[in-house]
This record gives sequence, C-alpha cells and structure tokens, in this order.
Amino acid sequence: MKLKIFALLLLGLAAAPTWAATCSTTVTGNDALRFDKSTITIPKACGKFTVTLKNVGSMPRSVMGHNVVIAPAADEQAVISDGATAGIDHDYVKPNDAAVVAYTKLIGGGEQASTTFKVSALKPGVPYAFFCTCPGHASLMHGTIELK
Repeated sequence: MKLKIFALLLLGLAAAPTWAATCSTTVTGNDALRFDKSTITIPKACGKFTVTLKNVGSMPRSVMGHNVVIAPAADEQAVISDGATAGIDHDYVKPNDAAVVAYTKLIGGGEQASTTFKVSALKPGVPYAFFCTCPGHASLMHGTIELK
C-alpha cells in the first residue's frame, strides 16, 4: 500500500489539484453607453486585482470617452457629481477622492486603459460598484463588484 501511494505521489496523481485565482478582468464599453459586464467578481485570494477597460466604440475621448471607477455603492452618486466638477482634464474623477478605490483614465474609441488596486482596499460587507463617471453615462454604464 505504501508503495502504491509513493508511486501516485511521484506521478502527481495523489496531489490535490490547485487552481490559481484569476486576478484580472476586462470590461468593454461602446458608443451605445454599455459595458459588457454587469458584475465583476474579485476573488478574496487575490492580493491585487486589475481591471482593463477597452473602448470598442469609434468616437474620441472628448465626445464619448469612458472610464471605470470603483467605489462603495453608497458613494456612487457623490463620486459622479464630484467627477463632473473635476472635468475631463481629471478624467471626471475628483483628485484624491477618498471614496474612489480605483479608476482608469478616460479613453476614447479604440483605446484601452487599466487600473490595479489592492483587494484589501475592499471592506468585507460593503457593497461596491463600478461605473463610468463621464457625465450622463453612469445611468447605463454601471455594475456591481462581488468579493468572493
């Protein structure tokens, strides 16, 4: 029996399978004011998580720019309002906004941008959202963050 277990260990058959957590995702946005995802699932096992935004539209940043902002769901409207005041030069995100966990820069059609943040910045039990802060976009371009 010991010989059989030893042989299985050598072959790697007795070892439990391991799966690495996927610590990134890609979200696409388009000229129809839509993200292709309504939920981003973030594994608790990740130390850091990266969100890449691809704007598959054709319009320039100044006309139909998109970003992805991650913040507590309860702060979404305040972040959007403050972003509108901050303006396009600040990617429609108020500088040093304490409610913002992470955000991508504002991008136009055919461009992409990424943001990486520490998963520990997401507090357990707090609902988080992702959304575009370009004025008027968040009503259609938003979703939820799940920490699992």
